[in-house]
Amino acid sequence: MDIKTCRLLAQYNQVANQKMDDKIRTLSNAQWNQEFTGYFKTIKQLCGHIYISDYSWMKRFDKFRDFRFIKDPFFNGTLTYTSQPFDDIVDYLLKREELDKKMVLFINELAESELEKTISFANMKGETVSKNVGGSILHLFNHQTHHRGMISLYLDMMGIDNDFSGLLQLV
Repeated sequence: MDIKTCRLLAQYNQVANQKMDDKIRTLSNAQWNQEFTGYFKTIKQLCGHIYISDYSWMKRFDKFRDFRFIKDPFFNGTLTYTSQPFDDIVDYLLKREELDKKMVLFINELAESELEKTISFANMKGETVSKNVGGSILHLFNHQTHHRGMISLYLDMMGIDNDFSGLLQLV
C-alpha cells in the first residue's frame, strides 16, 4: 500500500458515495425502509452500517497519532453498531457528505512512512487488536465498496437504474 493509492481510494470513495447518494436522494421513505432478505434489511440500515463503521475507523485512527481532521466537533459523538446515526434521508446525506470530506482530509494528512506502522485499538467486542495502518485503510475503503454493491443490488431490485462503481474514471 502506498500513499498515492490511499489518496485514489479516498477520492474514489467520495465520488462513488456522491453518485450513490444521488440515487438515494430520489427514494421515498417507503423505499428507504423497504425490506429485503440480506443481513442488512434496508438501504437505511446499510447506509447506517457504512456510516458507523467509517466514523468508528476515523476515531480509531486518531489514536494512532494526533490528526487535525479529528479536532472538528463533528467527531465529538460516540457511535456503536446499535446506534441510529441519522433521522431521515436528508440527515444521512448531510452527514455522509461531511464524513467523506473528513476521510479525504485524513488521508491527505498521512505520510507514506506511516502506512507501514501499526495501529492498536479496541474492536467492537472490546478486544485490543493491532493492525497495519495501510492494510486498515484498504479495509476501510473495501468495506464501503462491498456495501455499496449491496445497495446497488437493492436499487436494482426496486427497478432503479444505478451505476456508481467506476474506479476507472479516476485512473
